[in-house]
This record gives sequence, structure tokens and C-alpha cells, in this order.
Amino acid sequence: MLKVGIVGLPNVGKSTLFNALTRSHKAPAENYPFCTIEPNLGVVNVPEPRLGQLARVVQVSAQIPTTIEYVDIAGLVKGAAQGEGLGNKFLSHVREVDALAHVVRCFEDPDIHHVTGAIDPTRDLGIVTTELVLADLEAVRKRREKIARDVKRAEKQALIETHVLDKLEPHLDAGKPANTLALAPEERAVSKGLFLLTEKPTLFAANVTESGLPGAARDPLVQQVREYARAHHGCDTVVMAAQLESDLADLSPEEARAYLQELGVAESGVAALIRSAYHLVGLRTFFTFNEQEVRAWTVPAGTTAARAAGTIHTDFERGFVKAEAVTWSDLVQCGSVAQARETGHYRVEGRDYLVRDGDVLLFRFHV
Repeated sequence: MLKVGIVGLPNVGKSTLFNALTRSHKAPAENYPFCTIEPNLGVVNVPEPRLGQLARVVQVSAQIPTTIEYVDIAGLVKGAAQGEGLGNKFLSHVREVDALAHVVRCFEDPDIHHVTGAIDPTRDLGIVTTELVLADLEAVRKRREKIARDVKRAEKQALIETHVLDKLEPHLDAGKPANTLALAPEERAVSKGLFLLTEKPTLFAANVTESGLPGAARDPLVQQVREYARAHHGCDTVVMAAQLESDLADLSPEEARAYLQELGVAESGVAALIRSAYHLVGLRTFFTFNEQEVRAWTVPAGTTAARAAGTIHTDFERGFVKAEAVTWSDLVQCGSVAQARETGHYRVEGRDYLVRDGDVLLFRFHV
């Protein structure tokens, strides 16, 4: 399961966002720094409108979406890489997740304390990024020391790793995240093996107030976040009102949608964040169904049919024979499985077929 860490400075809305994502109030969201110490964990369904359409076609009522685990991590402060605040704990928790959702406060409120005393998204973003980069720089230098003896012996793997470290160290020393360094695929594989914090895919969440949500696209503070994310990370920014989203979690989905429409907001920020995080790491969705349910499954881009079968059960991969596949939109357009077969939309794929997003698959196997 994909694990996404929610990070940022203290008191920017991380725990409030976590409560909104998990439709709960399990994370304390009080108005003081380091309200969160130990991380809060919550499993969240990935919004998947295709499930409902497929359920109608195959005539089942149960719909099982794929999921993401979110981790609400304690706030980071300047000096965290040297252990300031909850620095060591923060960095260890960041290391355990697959991707990061960086929350940035984009609103003034004298009643909500800001750890640096004033609202400045660019500065706040720089603090968090710098601490992660400094931690990675130390990790790179320690790794270089660890393999120094193997390099002297001209061991092949150590020489390959040193070549990558030679590129990473000056890049990090310039304050740039590891995931923005241009590397060849084989070099990137080495870099990923170092488990650097700034190697993790990152997206940004600009947290605004409910009243500021409809006009957020023109908000200069939100624009700062967008510009920083594009320039320094090459990634997306999702705009949301975390407190509003947390309050909406107490309503039914229909009531929440109606309230957002009254505000002139087309989509929940939480739904956008979940979907963005899912695609951030290059995941793909395929579907299966039987007489009881239709289900969404998550696999990385480039997954073969045999490996996808193994996500359901190891026996499916071990005894894989073939996969019967149809594109979800073709199946919906045909209106039934029988019609899709009669019109030639179903096809037979072998074990090395690369699963596409939206495939509906039926695996044939024997053990």
C-alpha cells in the first residue's frame, strides 16, 4: 500500500488535513507547536468514479476501491537536521514513507500561532526543503566514507555508487532536492538505493481559509507555493481549506458536495490530493469483478499481467496462463460483458503484457 507522509512546519494544518482525509478526529489539531509528536496513521480510499459505472454494467452492488495510507508527521523547524525541535524523530518518520504531501499555510489569522511569527510561504517551504536536503547531504557523505575502502580496491559496485555520489553531493550542497537531479535510469536506481529524503516524490498542499477558497487561484500566497513547487521540485500544488474539509467530514458525501457547490468549488481538495498522490508515484489502476463485487487494484506503471495477477494472490502469478482484458470504457459503452465479447472488445494477453490504467482483467491460471 502506498504510504504518504504529511509534512510541513508546525501549526500549518497538517493534523487538520489528516482528519479530513481520514474522515475522523483521531489526530489532535490544537493551536500550539508540536501538537503532534508520534505520527497518526490512517487508511484512505482513493476516489474512483469508474467503479460505479463498472458495477452497473456487471450488475453487482459491492464496490471496493484501492487505498492509500496517510501519515501525519510532527512539524519540522529550522535546525531539524541537527536535532532541533523533534528533528530526529521527524526525519526518521519521513524516511519510512513513499511520498510526501507538504502542507503550506497561506492565510493570516492572529488567533493561530505561526512558528516563525509571520506568513511567508516561500520562506516556510525553504525551511523544510533545506532541512531535508541537509539530512541527505550528511547521508551522502557518510555513505562515501563507508564505501571508501571498497573504492580503493576498485570494486565495481563501489565505483558505480561513487560516480552517483559525485553528482548528488554538489547538487544537494546547492540546496536542491535529489529528485530534481538529472540522472540516467541506472544512476537513478543507485540513488534510490540510498533512501534519501528528497528522493521521495513530493506534492504541495496550499492551505487557505474557507472564505479564500473560491478565489484561491488569484491569491498571491498560493501563487508563491505554485511557483516554488514548479521551480524547485517540478511538481503539482493542490489548493484546499483544511479546516473546511475537516468539518465536511462530518457530513454525508452528498451534503459535502452540495456545500462545496454553494461555495463555487468544483471538487473537494481532499479528493484532489488523494488522486494527485496516487498518480505522483506512477501508480496504475486495473479492475476485476466477480458475481459479488467489482474491485480496484493498484500496481506501478510497467507492471506485467503476471505480476498484476500476483497482487491478487501469489497462486495467480505462479500458475498464470493468460489474462482476458477489456478497456473499462469499452465495457461500459457496450453495456454488458456479453456484448463486449461479441463485438471483439475482449482480448487475450500473455504474462508479459504491460497492464494499462483502466484495464478490466480476468486471470486464467492453474497450479
